[in-house]
Parts: sequence; structure tokens; C-alpha cells
Amino acid sequence: MRDRLKTCRRIVIKVGTSILTSRKGRFTPRSVTRLVAEVSSLWRHQKEVVLVSSGAIALGMEVGKLRRRPRKMDQLQACAAMGQGKLMHAYEQSFSRRGMHSAQLLLTRDGLEQRNRYLCVRQTLSALLEMKVVPIINENDTVATEEIAFGDNDILSVYVADLVHADLLVILSDVDGFHLRDGSRIRRVDSAEEIDKELVRHIRDSKTHTTVGGMKAKLEAARIAMRLAVPLLIVNGHREGIIQQALAGEDVGTLFLPGTAHKSARKKWIAFSAPRRGRVVVDDGAYEALSRRKSSLLPRGIVEVHGNFEKGHVVELSMTDGSVFGRGVAQFSSRDLVSLVGKKTAEIHEILGYKAQDEAIHRNNLVLWR
Repeated sequence: MRDRLKTCRRIVIKVGTSILTSRKGRFTPRSVTRLVAEVSSLWRHQKEVVLVSSGAIALGMEVGKLRRRPRKMDQLQACAAMGQGKLMHAYEQSFSRRGMHSAQLLLTRDGLEQRNRYLCVRQTLSALLEMKVVPIINENDTVATEEIAFGDNDILSVYVADLVHADLLVILSDVDGFHLRDGSRIRRVDSAEEIDKELVRHIRDSKTHTTVGGMKAKLEAARIAMRLAVPLLIVNGHREGIIQQALAGEDVGTLFLPGTAHKSARKKWIAFSAPRRGRVVVDDGAYEALSRRKSSLLPRGIVEVHGNFEKGHVVELSMTDGSVFGRGVAQFSSRDLVSLVGKKTAEIHEILGYKAQDEAIHRNNLVLWR
């Protein structure tokens, strides 16, 4: 699999705050210069690169003379507002010295939850890459709230990699991949289940007073990336030339292999980007039909309906024990679906006074985790 990295053409690189700052948390222009030199070299070798870069809040903290990352949302937003322009200025200066240019995109989760805005972002990124301009993406921390925030740029970078159909996502970390408690490095992870069963027990986070995230966030990002069929590589971003080494197929970092199920763009949006408006609980028979026989979900198999949603909204699917196993687009509102719980298809018209379709969720609008 490492040899396949040599053929990667479109690459998303996530840059954490710690890669751009000193051990004391101070922003260092030299780190930007080194990173930009590597990215420029990739472009010269016919690679397309998208950067997902943190650092705005850390820069804003310097302006505000704050030693520790603020806890209050308004203070974080203020730091982001002060630092984002300075961050982009540092990138643009460094790229322009090499005859290249960069472009800023600030995203929030709700910007990707709406399908039309999701497609608009994808088209913008595609146009920038065609123009050979380096997109630099960050979460829009100046307006982000808990409800619309990605939480950290590790998760955001996965969504970006999926948006641009990247061949590889590289996360620049403080360490050379994921290490077990005995210090040994995990070189390759084959499945998302391996993360859940084995790796989470060995997490030793190294968050600092200027950053969020840590290895726990990176493993969550890897879990999503594997389900989206995006190869993800965690490497030590402080090592000189580490990206070129990785793309040369060298044994560096931890490589998380992509899942085998390649969903359509719409199903990926349903599974990971669309907002979840409610939850539908199904019985064992319905779960068996959905997972084994690839059937649609009929009202008869529904046990409970939670939340307030309309026809066309995305809902979660769960078993009676509460375990969520998928998502789908509801073909009835929650009000109507509550009336149909456990009912046969032939009873729909009598209960509702109309019958537009038989299925509560059609198979074409359904995504299952297992």
C-alpha cells in the first residue's frame, strides 16, 4: 500500500497549530516558510495540494498577549478574528516568493450540511485547483458556535479530503504516527473496527495550552476517513521533508487504509455531512432486512420515532438497544411516521388519508455503518 502513495496526485495536508509555533506556543514564520517550500515542491511535481491550517487563534493570542487559550467563546472568536488575516498574510508572502498564490476559505459545519452550499464549496475548490492556486482552509472560528463547529481541524480536513476527492490526507502531528503505550509505532491500520477495539485504549494525548484536538481527535478523524474511503497518514510535521518521504513510499507515520465501500457523493453527504434531524428505532427483523437483504425501511419495522423532522430530512437509524447503525432520508414527517409505527403498507392510506410511497426510507437514500 505504501507504494501506492507514489501515485497520489491530489493531497490534503492538515497543519496543526503546534507545527506553526515554537515549544512556547509562539508563531514562527520559519515554520510557514518550511511548509510552503514543501508544498511548492509538490506542485512543481504535478501534485495538487489543499491545506487545512490551524494557527489563527494562536496568532490572535499573541496580539492579545494571552498566555493560555481562552475558554469563553467570544474570546476565542476575537482571537480568531485578530489572527486569521495575519496567518493568511504569512502564507501568501511565502507562496508569492515562489511564484504561487493562495486563497482563503473559512468553513463551518452548517456550510456543508446544506446540500447546495456543500456543492458550491466543492466547485470553488475545484476552480482554485484548476487555476493552480493553493486553497488554505480553516474553520470560521469568528462565527462558529458549539452547534455549528467541527470541533477541530482534524475532522474538518477529512470532510475537505472527501469534498475534493483527494487521493491522500496527511495530518502533520507532533509525533511520528500513533504509538502504543509501550512506545511501539503502529505502521498500518486496516479497519475502523481496529480503532474502536484496540487503539483507543492506548491514547496518550498531548494537547497544549494553545491547541485543541490531540490523538483522540486524530483517531476519530481516521475513523471517519476510513468510512469515506479516504487514505489517511499521520506523520511528524516537524521532520524536514516528511511529506516527500511519505509520498516516496517510505515507512513513516501511521497509515490508515481506506474502506472498500465507495459510496456515491450523495450517500457520503447523507452519512457524514447532512444534519441529523431525528432518530428512528427499528426492530430486529427490520435491521436484518436492511443489513442483509439490502431492503428499504417499511413502517412495519419501526418501533419508535424521536425528534421533530419533515419529509426529506436526514434521520439516524438505531436498534432498540440505542446503537446507531445508519442514516437515511425520511419519506414521511415525524408526525406522520409516528402514526405509522408498526403498521402494514396497506394501512398507510387509511391512516394518513393519502399514500405517496410505501417506504419510510428508500434504499437509495440509506447508508448503513454495519
